[in-house]
This record gives sequence, structure tokens and C-alpha cells, in this order.
Amino acid sequence: MFRKPTQQPPTQPRPAEMQMVANMDLWAFIDRSDTASPFWRTASANSHRDKQQSSTTPERKVIGASYSHADVLNFSQLSLSGDSRPRTPPALSRQKSTPPPSRGGTASPPARPYYKSLLSESDAGWVAHEDEEDGEDQLGYEEDEDEFGLPSIASMRRKGKRLSNKKAGMDSGGTPPHATNRNGSSLATSTLSSWALDNGDVAEERAIPSYPMPKKSEGKILRPQYKDILRDPANSLHLISHPPIPPGAGAKELEAHSARITRINKFKRILQSSSINLPELRDSAWSGLPSEVRAMSWQLLLGYLPTSSERRVTTLERKRREYLDGVRQAFERTNINPDRPLEPGLIGAYASKSSKNRGLDEAIWHQISIDVPRTCPHLELYSYEATQRSLERILYVWAIRHPASGYVQGINDLVTPFWQVFLGQYITDSDVDFGMDPGQLPRAVLDAVEADSFWCLTKLLEGIQDNYIHAQPGILRQVSALRDLTVRIDEGLAKHMEREGVEFIQFSFRWMNCLLMREVSVRNTIRMWDTYLAEDQGFSAFHLYVCAAFLVKWSDKLQRMDFQEIMMFLQSLPTKDWTEKDIELLLSEAFIWKSLFAGSKAHVRQTSGAHFGALNL
Repeated sequence: MFRKPTQQPPTQPRPAEMQMVANMDLWAFIDRSDTASPFWRTASANSHRDKQQSSTTPERKVIGASYSHADVLNFSQLSLSGDSRPRTPPALSRQKSTPPPSRGGTASPPARPYYKSLLSESDAGWVAHEDEEDGEDQLGYEEDEDEFGLPSIASMRRKGKRLSNKKAGMDSGGTPPHATNRNGSSLATSTLSSWALDNGDVAEERAIPSYPMPKKSEGKILRPQYKDILRDPANSLHLISHPPIPPGAGAKELEAHSARITRINKFKRILQSSSINLPELRDSAWSGLPSEVRAMSWQLLLGYLPTSSERRVTTLERKRREYLDGVRQAFERTNINPDRPLEPGLIGAYASKSSKNRGLDEAIWHQISIDVPRTCPHLELYSYEATQRSLERILYVWAIRHPASGYVQGINDLVTPFWQVFLGQYITDSDVDFGMDPGQLPRAVLDAVEADSFWCLTKLLEGIQDNYIHAQPGILRQVSALRDLTVRIDEGLAKHMEREGVEFIQFSFRWMNCLLMREVSVRNTIRMWDTYLAEDQGFSAFHLYVCAAFLVKWSDKLQRMDFQEIMMFLQSLPTKDWTEKDIELLLSEAFIWKSLFAGSKAHVRQTSGAHFGALNL
């Protein structure tokens, strides 16, 4: 059982404690007491201030935990290849001929290769090479920025290294007099944080991140016909190839192979029509979409692509151009002083592209810049710079276009299925979790993936936006409905949780906020979303029944646990080995509960420990 800690008088912090606090996340100390969202309301961060309030103020309880990846993932139990979790970035092996890093402490990374010949060099893989001549980026971006004006991490490293080497030659001792501060550390690294504070750019206080080195393609090669797919996703339907039947295959394998081919041909017939029949597509998608047709089917089911084949090309061009124009406007530099001299090295690179000069909303940009590196940390795809920069732009543009909600932690998870599925349609192997660096793809491909992900995320959030506005009322209603539904489905479990003092909001808040993405893998989430998109109000009404089936699944174990064991179990559920079959079973059970209880008021009860009104489902 958790016990409430006794109040201790404040003591003078020791120097070691002060250093520890200085290294902690800045956002852990921000007061969020003005919102009704329960996960913002913790008594620990503001306990001293609460003691000064009126004695009539009711005491607040810690009713949940942070739902960041770092807090809820048990990395030792992740299903990964190898003996341990891959680091971000993974350790890099260096050859003996590699020169030592400069005094700035950051080595020059290899420049990103580009596809010079798609057909002749596709089997050679993506091999990184050193930027020996310090030339410009081969993708054509400016030396110290990416295509949207954000500071380029790799270019800043190269620039800092070159400047450091030049200055080193000016002084006989190898250290320029003006390159060190009073503590003897390098100017480029020691004054970056102070410069960011002086300019109000708290998002750039972070150290320059490192990213994994590009690997060989491992069969994940850009399709030579990618330009045709960019123009019209229906062109990918002609490229579907069926793997040959392995020699010595049994009758069961032959039947599965034949069924898969029949199912793919069914979707091809639907998607190649001049006017697509959406009800037929929904009925077929409920039981899962083949990966070869998933990207186009999702875009149709969300209403992003028109059902008319004649309007598809022009609509895609217009929507993608509109998004890219929106990004440029969002990151436009509005306050640049041309007469202001730029400091050398990394400081100058950051100064010319600071978020203050770009006119960014500093609070939103700061939170996004913190959450994006923590998005799917166990998948290599999301550790690359190209992926993280793309997610940052998607989330920021969405947040400033929806001021009623803005950016809320958890929305960063909802982008990843779209980004992963849409990227896969341009690659020969749609399994893009590992084995490729998206930064090596043509810029047109990344722009299309980013724009399509943005618009589909917007379509998804339109139906559940009250989950993310102030006080998050949509989530509170769903949590209340989940409690009432559990009473009807499994009264024994509901009573046991009530006796142990477990409130549903303590564990199910994250289930509603992140749509169970913290409980199951991205790959299983993608399968789940096939059914959600086929269902009417799949991400709201049907998701409630999925959560109910998900909770009841563990009923026998939960009823043998006390409060502390229940909370620990629900925060780290044993789903790492789940397959699509497990997800399909969960969806089938949810469909049964929906068929029995949807629209019925008989199951809507008010339990004795409830804090929210009942909801008619």
C-alpha cells in the first residue's frame, strides 16, 4: 500500500542537491494547478505553497503518474533484437584513421548520401561517407539551416569544427585567447545555454543531439516509381507483387497464401474504381488492411483523399502545398536585425535561426522539442534527425492552428502511425521500423509524408478534440463511462478495485489520452486503427469498448492484487509479445460489448466511489 509521506520542514539544500535539481527537467517545476487535468496536479512540486493556502482548501491527492515514455516504459522488458535496448544513438565504431574530435567536443558527422542512380545503385545500400571537403549539403539546403529555416544540427557541427580548427592555428598553443571563458571551457559549448536564456529561447538550451549513423538498406530501397506514387497513390497498386510460395509448403500455408492474394485483389478492385465505394471499403477494412493498400485506404477513410479519381491528383497537390506554405509561415523569421553581428561558431548558427527570431510560440515549441525525442524511443526510425524534425513541424503547425487546445502531451504519439504507414508506401519493404534513415530519401518524398501525416492527424483529432482542450472534458467523460461499463461487464472486478481504493482515472487517463499507444506497440496500433477507421466514431465511442475489453482481460490477475500491485501492473502491462491475433481478439471482444450495451441505459450505474456523472452510451 502506498502511504502518504509525513510533512517535513524545509531544509537548506546541499550543493549536491542543488546540482541535481539544476539537471532536472525544467518543466517538472512548472505550476499546472490552474487546469483540471488530473495528471498535472501533483502535491509534491507545490507542497510548500499549498501549506500557505487557506485551511479550507481540500487536500489534493496524487491520483496518477506522468505518462511520458521515460516514466512508463520498462526498457528491460521490451521485445528487441539483441541482449539490450539500443541506445539513442547507438554506439559508433570508429576506424583508426578517424581523426580525433576537435576541442569543441563534437565530431563532424558524415554527410548524407543522395540517390544518384535509383536503378543502378539501389542494391548498394545507404553508405555514409565523410565530408572531407566541407561542402554544402547534397540535398541543396543552406549550410546552417534545413529547408524550413530550422537550424541544421549536422551543419552546425561542421561549422563549429571548421571554425575551431581555424582558430586553433592562430595561437601557438593551439587555443585562441578569446575561445575560452573564465572557467577555461570552450566558448561555443559554454555560452550556448546562456545565449539561449538571454534571447528567451528555452527550447535551445538542450545540448546538440547526436543521431544514429546511416545503415545499409537491409532491403529497404526507395521505389524507382516513387514520383508516380507521389502524384497519385493509386499508382502503387500496380506495383504489388506477391511473394512466391516456399518449396515444400503445406496445405495450410497454401491456403493462407491464396487467401491473402484474394484479399489484396479485392482491395485493388475497390481502390481502382473511378468513384470509390466507401461503405464497401469500410466493411472490408474492419478485419484489417494489407500493408500494400493501407496508406491509400487510410487517407480515403479519413476523408483526406476524395473518392473521385479525377480530383485526387489536384487535391493532393493543393493540400501538400498548403501545408508547406503553412510551415514556412510558422517558422518565418520576423525580427531579424541585419545590423546585429553574429557570434562565431555554433552560437552564430543558433542566433541566425533562433525561435525568437522565427516568431515561435516559445512554450509550445519548448514542450514539443522535449517530447519528440522521447517518442517511440525503442524504435530506430524515430531516433533520426529527419524523423524528429518532421514530427516537430507537424505538431507545432497543428498546435498554432488549433489554439483552443494547443499542443498536449500524447498528441506526439498519434502522429507516428501515420508517419510510418505513409513512409512505407515509397519503400520496397514497408517495414520501416529499423534499417533505414529517412534523411537519405528525396526531399519530395519527405515533404509528402509530412504533409499527408499532418492532414490525417488533423482529421483524426477533429473527432476527439475535446480530449485535449482545457480541462480535457472528453477524457473525463470517457473515464466515467469506462467505470460504469466495467460495473456491468465484470461487477466483481469493479467492486474489488473500489475496495482497494483504485480510481479509474489513475490508470485509464493515459488509455484515453494516447489511445492505448503506450500499452501496445506501434505495429499493433496500426492494426487497431484499421478497425477504428472502419468504425463510426472509432477513436471515441468504439475505443471505449476496446478499453473495457482490455481491462476485463486481466480481471483474474487484478482481483488477486492489492492497490499497489494493481497500479504497478496496469502501468506496465505484459503486452510486449502481442501479435495481430491478440489485437484482433481484443477488437472482437470490444465489438461484442458494443453490440450488447451501445445505446442501452441499463448498464449506466453510479458506483459509490465515483466522482463523475454517469454517461449514456
